[in-house]
Amino acid sequence: MRIIWYLWLAFFYSGAAAESWRLQVPRVPFDYDSGYETVDYQPLDKAAKPWRLCIAYPHLKDAYWLSVNFGMVTEARRLGVSFKLVEAGGYPNLQRQIQQAESCVAEGADAFVVGTVSYNGLGSTVERIAASIPVIAAVNDIADTGITAKVGVSWTDMGAAAARIIAERHPKSSPPVKVAWFPGPQEAGWVKFVEQGFQNALAGSSAKIVATKYGDTGREIQVRLVEEALDEVADLDYIAGSAPTAEAAVSVLRARGLQDQVQIVSDYMTHAVYRGVLRNRIIATPTDLPVLQGRLAIEVAVRAIEKKLRYSHLGPQIQIFDQQSSDPNMLDLSLAPAAFAPVFELRMPQ
Repeated sequence: MRIIWYLWLAFFYSGAAAESWRLQVPRVPFDYDSGYETVDYQPLDKAAKPWRLCIAYPHLKDAYWLSVNFGMVTEARRLGVSFKLVEAGGYPNLQRQIQQAESCVAEGADAFVVGTVSYNGLGSTVERIAASIPVIAAVNDIADTGITAKVGVSWTDMGAAAARIIAERHPKSSPPVKVAWFPGPQEAGWVKFVEQGFQNALAGSSAKIVATKYGDTGREIQVRLVEEALDEVADLDYIAGSAPTAEAAVSVLRARGLQDQVQIVSDYMTHAVYRGVLRNRIIATPTDLPVLQGRLAIEVAVRAIEKKLRYSHLGPQIQIFDQQSSDPNMLDLSLAPAAFAPVFELRMPQ
């Protein structure tokens, strides 16, 4: 393990090679319903200058955003740009993210990259920032006004992909099964999209949502919500929801002796979800390749600064990870190395 770690360090600090990325581009920018074109995307070799970026995350409570961070650090080093990162501490903290964004940009930034806590809540803030520098939406969808480019996947499609894992096991004519559904924090912009996709894809099956539990994606909250659902619903068959939900469900079900009775589906992948799938505690999960999204957001930000944008909206193709998955690139583009710690400030020589 130590040798592997040293090899990764050498790779990381030398900068990853600029390979071609297989991406999806909406036919109409900012409209996921317009359909997609698939492109082989060649990233820039280097930034023209050591640009400074301001980056805002909704939180770093789970390893998903840690993997996004790893991707951003990798690409920033490769391109030769600096950044400062702020994180709001959770989806309820809209005012905190607004204050962080304004303060971070005021310190001097050539572009603003935002993983928003709210679809509509940052509208006026984004407009003010966009008057002077490009604004790139990363991962979480946001209202279009003031946005220069978006990097992400459709969370409607992510929800549908998670639901199909259950629906394909239980066609309409089969015996009914009960699903407890944990969409995430109700105020978060992505939740309404993931809900729509999940519910629509489940509709043609014998699976029925019998409990819905909203809540922030912190582990303690999700443990409480999973326990509530198990107390309220007899003979539950599935727990489906965010990665922290799935992670919490593994331990709660084990503690209650229900690990062989209730099955788990996550609607995105983290390190703990990955381990849960390998140990047959989680059936499967879609992945939107968060490491690649992090890299792409930085690359697109640099293109926007240098007025070299090829596409104003693009993202990876959603993939399903289960015990039959064999593509090592899926893991490399989904999960940060186990020893990686978040980087809040990266400075390159001026």
